[in-house]
This record gives sequence, structure tokens and C-alpha cells, in this order.
Amino acid sequence: MIAYRTADIDGFSIFYREAGRPGAPKLLLLHGFPSSSHMFRDLIPLLADRFHVVAPDLPGFGRSGMPLASEFAYSFDRIAGIIDRFTEVVGFDRFALYVFDYGAPTGFRLAVKHPERIAAIISQNGNAYEDGLSDGWNPIRAYWLDPSPANREALRPFLKPDSVAWQYMHGSLASRISPDGYSLDSFYLARPGAEEVQLDLFGDYQSNVALYPTFQSYFRKHKPPFLAAWGKNDPFFLPPGAEAFKRDMPDAVVRFFDTGHFALETHAEEIAATIRDFLR
Repeated sequence: MIAYRTADIDGFSIFYREAGRPGAPKLLLLHGFPSSSHMFRDLIPLLADRFHVVAPDLPGFGRSGMPLASEFAYSFDRIAGIIDRFTEVVGFDRFALYVFDYGAPTGFRLAVKHPERIAAIISQNGNAYEDGLSDGWNPIRAYWLDPSPANREALRPFLKPDSVAWQYMHGSLASRISPDGYSLDSFYLARPGAEEVQLDLFGDYQSNVALYPTFQSYFRKHKPPFLAAWGKNDPFFLPPGAEAFKRDMPDAVVRFFDTGHFALETHAEEIAATIRDFLR
């Protein structure tokens, strides 16, 4: 049974889902853009018999706090800092880490800061290599090079309902994609001020790419047990990004699934089975 809770993290409200037995091996699930912990709704019940699972909504997403961008400087460093404190508040002193999309640079920051806390990493379309970045990033790269109002406005269509639905559908069997996920994401993106939050994070994503060498150094030095579970038809994070993990961690396990970016929408059971076998 999943419990729905809210934690006060030094004055910042973090909503999270929790399941499993306290005392069981801990598993932290970190979602990505433009989603929330809702993306794990099918995965959590498939793992809760063996793991103590916690899945927070990142700051600015889902039901966690979303101060206006004019009042709160949104950056991946700041998001990671809040999630770092969140793990301490909920008693996650050592845990396996499941990261997806934005959850990857968030979780990898935690791993670099606290390598002793990381028991294993599962990356589901969570990138750490330039090899994995597709041409779909070109409009965002243009904003990094020239953060002009025009380049910022050019990114706003990424936040519209049709674009959000496309991110779910591309490379997947459409008849297996529930409309619940992308509809909920679009609901949250339609809140006053939400688009500016996301545009700020598009701009700050360059800080993640700048940290790729740091993340890779962590992989080489600590070699955590690592599983890359990848939707191979992802239009943003390409299969070479999954294979690249093996350069720094030769024992990393790489599994491809015939689906897109939001692989759990169609392959939750297969990915759960892979995780259970990997973490055995």
C-alpha cells in the first residue's frame, strides 16, 4: 500500500510517496521533466514487497512547493540540496537510487557528495554523457549560448500539452500509453508561474552537462553497482548514452526496452523484474 506524505525540509514542502517495510533495503526514486512521483505509480507496487521505497516530487514539480521563479532561484544545485536534506529527514542513510531524466543530475549530485550512502544506481533514461544528447537539445543549447528573450520564448512550446503528450508517445505503442500521466503533467504546467520555473531549469541544465566529467569521475572511482534500463526510442537521450556508462563502469548492466522516453508507461513490469534481479 502506498502512503502519501509531506515533509518540511527547512521550510520547503516536499510531497512524497512511500511504500514497503521500514528496515527493508531502501530505494529512492527520482522523477524527471515534466513529471512527478506519479510516474512511479505502477513501479512502486511491484517493488514494495522487497524494498522500502520513497519517491519525492522534486521542488517546483507535482505537489511539492513551487515558489515563483521571481522569489526562488531554481537550479539543479538547489534542487539536489533540498533532496539531499529530504533523504536525511526521512532516514535514508544508505539507499539504492533510481534516476530518470532530471532525476539523474539530481541523484548523481547526491552520489558525488555522499558516495558512502549509495548502494546501487538504476538509471532509466538518465544521462551523464554527451554521447546521449540528441539534436532535440539544439533549441535548449541555443538558449545556453544566448539567453535572450527570443531564445527563451522559443522553448515555451516544449511546455504545451501537445508537446508533453508527444514526449510520452514518441517511440512507444500509443495504445499502451495512459493519458493520465501527460494530462496530469500538463495540469501542473498550467499553474501560474510554472512555465517560468521550467524555462529557468532549461537554462540551468547546462550546469549538468558541465558536471558530466565530475559524474564520470565518481563512476570510475567508486564503481557502484549500476543498471541502465533504457527506452531505446527516446528522442532526447540516445542509446549511446546508456552504453557510455560501461566506459567508466565495465561491470555496468545495460538493458534496452522497445519504448520511448517514459519507459515505465509501457514497460513497468519488465523494468521492475530487471531491477529485482539486479538488486538481488
